[in-house]
Amino acid sequence: MKIQTLFSWTYGLLLLAGLAHAADAVAAEVKVAVASNFTAPMKVLAREFELATGHTALLAFGATGQFYAQIKNGAPFALLLSADDTTPALLAQEGLARAESRFTYAMGRLVLWSKRPDLVDRDGQVLKTNRFQKLAIANPKLAPYGAAAMEVLNRMGLSTSLASRIVEGSNISQAYQFVASENAELGFVALSQVLEHGKMREGSGWVVPSNLHAPIQQDAILLSRGQDQEAAKALMNFLRSERAREVITSFGYAVAP
Repeated sequence: MKIQTLFSWTYGLLLLAGLAHAADAVAAEVKVAVASNFTAPMKVLAREFELATGHTALLAFGATGQFYAQIKNGAPFALLLSADDTTPALLAQEGLARAESRFTYAMGRLVLWSKRPDLVDRDGQVLKTNRFQKLAIANPKLAPYGAAAMEVLNRMGLSTSLASRIVEGSNISQAYQFVASENAELGFVALSQVLEHGKMREGSGWVVPSNLHAPIQQDAILLSRGQDQEAAKALMNFLRSERAREVITSFGYAVAP
């Protein structure tokens, strides 16, 4: 009887150890480069992804142009969630990403926003006044939202007259911080940064008509370093799920059919 009990106890330990090893083999971490404008929804998506799959998404947020340079220099990201469609395409052309994996996960919207509730009118005509000293935008050379902002100013014929009042953030998150801290009275930011439950959290804003700038098509792509990672592939699939689409649209983005 004692031998049988000892055998059962030892077998139980081995079984538990085997199950733990199997769980470790299934659950993994995936390193993801995420455009700054997508910070809030991606944090929500990462939590739900972990609950659904057991995998953990390690998120880094920044400007798309900066991520491109880092990936070229060997940064260990498995996925890129870009703020444009050109950077993922370029990485695929250069052999640093899997072209067949690329898809549009969100269509971004630009908003002229101020923390002051009475400053921004419904047509953005405040840009033609002297009611502000500083206008924040993201670096147009690195951040697609910054490029879109400059395109709007060009279309409105204001890029030259407002040049001395523009302050640039390295990415859209820094541009938002300039306005949120009131170091700039207003700025062009991502709609997702100021939207909560379908409404603007505070202040005043003008959602820029889409015909004033090129579409902000945000593509995701599986990078070469992630092509053999099951967690990376699982996250790409999760981003296409109905639940992910619900989260993304709740932050003011449009999604492709």
